[in-house]
Amino acid sequence: QGFFCQSAVTQACLMSLDSLNPQQLEAVLHTEGPLLLLAGAGSGKTNVVTHRVAHLVGSKCIDPERVLAVTFTNKAAKEMRGRIETVVGNEARNLWMGTFHAVFAKILRIEAEKLGYPSNFTIYDTDDAKSLMKDLLREEGLDDKLYKPDVVLNRISAAKNNLYSWQEYQANVSFVSDDIASGRPKIGILFEKYVKRCFKASGMDFDDLLYNMHIVLSKFPEVLHKYQHKFKYILVDEFQDTNRLQYEWLKLLAGGDNAMLAVGDDDQSIYAFRGARVGNMADFVREFGVKHQIKLEHNYRSCSNILDTANTLISHNRQRLGKNLRTEAGEGELVRAMEAPSDYAEADWLMDEIKQLVRDGTPRQEMAILYRSNAQSRVIETGLFNNSIPYRV
Repeated sequence: QGFFCQSAVTQACLMSLDSLNPQQLEAVLHTEGPLLLLAGAGSGKTNVVTHRVAHLVGSKCIDPERVLAVTFTNKAAKEMRGRIETVVGNEARNLWMGTFHAVFAKILRIEAEKLGYPSNFTIYDTDDAKSLMKDLLREEGLDDKLYKPDVVLNRISAAKNNLYSWQEYQANVSFVSDDIASGRPKIGILFEKYVKRCFKASGMDFDDLLYNMHIVLSKFPEVLHKYQHKFKYILVDEFQDTNRLQYEWLKLLAGGDNAMLAVGDDDQSIYAFRGARVGNMADFVREFGVKHQIKLEHNYRSCSNILDTANTLISHNRQRLGKNLRTEAGEGELVRAMEAPSDYAEADWLMDEIKQLVRDGTPRQEMAILYRSNAQSRVIETGLFNNSIPYRV
């Protein structure tokens, strides 16, 4: 109601589809029912999600307020909204688009009173949560060297993201046994006090946004029906990084006849330590009755030698949904591997490589060093400094 398509916008949407390859176009036009889009690295998945939303709003005349797009970073949401806006105009501002936490916070502002919170509840960031936990440790007379706030909060976070309340945590023999074995038998008590203190102060931490959103939908059928009806089209990016709680929320929300697109790549799932569950992709196919999967295997970023190496390595992973990246960008350079006996030897080798590239005429601004963790940076920076090689981190 109150939303009208403009013929110029519709025409612009149709013209924008000309830039898509056949698999991308199929994913954009497949707008009814559940769909899994297996999108390999550099295959243009953001382009697909952008065009799909623009197609729904501009060509199919779907009210943008009925479209929900969930991304994993605010930056990705902002970029996507900007791209959509260039096609459909100001209507893009009415889309429900953002991270899980941002979307949940927006809904909970509306529904918070059902859980006993005011609509203007406070959202605790990491520092707020840590400060509260330090207060609780002092009140309980516990050693913060043993009960490190980060450790306790991570334990609580893992429980919430697996849908355990503090009552269920305290009643779980496995959790209690693990805490006793670690020398921290009072984590369950701290969990209880932390939750109660947050509630008393009308505060929710980031995990509470997810946990309480699930409670609202699962315990209040009228709220669930409201949002199932509201969000006819649901798109979830980086699906391989969803955890159990996020997946359960999506199951509730898309439980009607809503069209849900899950975009992800099981080969790029690296956040298990944060609770991500790559198995959600296979569960989505089975539990949503996904009859069709689309694979984006055309890589626009790399040469074939890079892709062939990556494909060969990743093929050894078990329980893959399966895809094989390919490119038309030519073979490119061969991949070289060098195993160094130490981090210092590795840095020395890197310096020699850089010097040789400079001698061969390669500009320094075309060189990059990527490292797996920040701890590796120091030795490499020392090598660059000692060899008078300018750099930016």
